[in-house]
Amino acid sequence: QVQLVESGGGLVQAGGSLRLSCAASGIVFSMNTMGWYRQAPGEQRELVARIRPFGSTTSADSVKGRFTISRDNAKSTVYLQMNSLKPEDTAVYYCKAERGSYAYWGQGTQVTVSS
Repeated sequence: QVQLVESGGGLVQAGGSLRLSCAASGIVFSMNTMGWYRQAPGEQRELVARIRPFGSTTSADSVKGRFTISRDNAKSTVYLQMNSLKPEDTAVYYCKAERGSYAYWGQGTQVTVSS
């Protein structure tokens, strides 16, 4: 059974930092592209950052220079370090595992940035 369990969300003031973690089980983690997505109320889910099996990354323009995605294959965990947070970063953040034609999602973790 595949499980993606996010943690690290919470309430933070603008300018602050949070680090999200997503622990995966039931997949060959090292062979999956891992991604962080977010969804604000009334908005569509959007890509925040993605890291491929060999470590190359992509990220949304809105978070470049502020957010960093990384992975630890030995721990089957992907991280999202979020610095200089803004109120517009408020959303539920979801972890996603992709390989070939399949994809799995975590349950999400709430990030709220107060002004």
